[in-house]
Amino acid sequence: MLFTSAAFAFLYLPIVALVFYLLPGRHRTLAAGWLFAASVFFYGYWMPEFVALLLGSIVWNYSVGRRIAARGARSPAAKRWLILGVAVNLLLLGYFKYANFFVDSVNALVGTGWHLGEVLLPIGISFFTFTQIAFLADGYQKGVREFAFIHYGLFVTYFPHLIAGPVLHHAQMMPQFRDTANDRFKAGNFVGGLAIFALGLFKKVVLADGISPYADTVFNAVEAGARPDLVEAWIGALAYTFQLYFDFSGYSDMAIGLSWMFNIRLPYNFNSPYRATSISEFWRRWHMSLSAFLRDYLYIPLGGSQKGPARRYLNLFVTMLFGGLWHGAAWTFVVWGGLHGVYLAINHAFRALVARHAPHWPDRRAYRLAAWGITMLAVIIGWVFFRAESFGAASRMLEGMFSWHAPLGPAHALLWNAGLDVSRAGLWCAALGAIAFLSPNSNRIGEQLLAQARARPRLCATLGGAALSVATLLVVINETRASASAFIYFNF
Repeated sequence: MLFTSAAFAFLYLPIVALVFYLLPGRHRTLAAGWLFAASVFFYGYWMPEFVALLLGSIVWNYSVGRRIAARGARSPAAKRWLILGVAVNLLLLGYFKYANFFVDSVNALVGTGWHLGEVLLPIGISFFTFTQIAFLADGYQKGVREFAFIHYGLFVTYFPHLIAGPVLHHAQMMPQFRDTANDRFKAGNFVGGLAIFALGLFKKVVLADGISPYADTVFNAVEAGARPDLVEAWIGALAYTFQLYFDFSGYSDMAIGLSWMFNIRLPYNFNSPYRATSISEFWRRWHMSLSAFLRDYLYIPLGGSQKGPARRYLNLFVTMLFGGLWHGAAWTFVVWGGLHGVYLAINHAFRALVARHAPHWPDRRAYRLAAWGITMLAVIIGWVFFRAESFGAASRMLEGMFSWHAPLGPAHALLWNAGLDVSRAGLWCAALGAIAFLSPNSNRIGEQLLAQARARPRLCATLGGAALSVATLLVVINETRASASAFIYFNF
């Protein structure tokens, strides 16, 4: 069930919200149980065959978490349970997400013909697995006091974040779920949430889906063996760069907005990453919860920056390799992650040189502009590997982007044959670039709308009507399309 679908907007969400707020306020467990059940239904609507896997994972990790807590934080017995719990999580994730990838890689390497059969990927498994690994690790390191099963189940399955994040921490959510004040309807929160939901809906339905034909046309043709010319290659790369940006930004806004409607605050997961002037800043702004997870549970345990520059660069590279593999079971994702590991190592080394020999450079506008341009170029090159389905396709895209050759047939034939206009593609990219680079940050917009909706009842009513009208119109527009477009991060 997509956030952009009529089934979600006109049936699921109104029913869930209405029942939630009609339940007696004194029965907090009942309200949390309703949201838990509604979230499981939301997941089962997508993949009913994997509901048992989701619930089994919840029961297993809840049981292990209780055992860790009973034995005391950082105790040897708690550590053994932590290792067992994490191992089971990784084994399940490894089987469903990477088993076929591993077998195919071995077959290609040694020429064997092993066949595992089709292993379906449960949607959202990476997110609910990492969320629960973080729960076990936090329980071992810091201790956990809240162990109501209904609240824990809701923490894992909470529908705004279940499919595509953010990766949550137990301490962020459990106090909110047990706070009885959050059971009461608050018009300011609901309207503020509806407004930011409508903004995210616009990003997805109009901006991301609007630019996607240009990206899909070029990348699909290149995957089939075509060689794009310079203009086509850059249009394809830039179109995907902005499609992914507004797709993920739109989802993040919608998740935040939906949670505000239920008086719950999710952590921000997206913060204008294309404004970054370094690759490290990019990763502090893009998929912020995943970046924090990789830092806290992989990079720092590997030693972080505590064992000298060489070890630091190696730790960055290894961390990003696993980050790439988390995104998808393909060598192109591994290369994408490794590429960002190299980027980060170069960035830290260069920053150290600048701090030592030219500390005044970062204050200069020309330096910041050059740093932003280099960062964006590095990100765009990385997105080529992220989007391409094979190294052959990625190499043809990069060849088209960085070498000029006269087309054998009509100019820009890949786009022309698909009925797409080059000048219109350029306008799309220019417009989306201006929004991504120059427009106000949607997190700040959302906070301002939320504050105004809480403080000014008349404005709250006007804003609510406008947001509802815009959201309804966008859902109807989306329903008239030939096929629904899922969020890109649903694949991970």
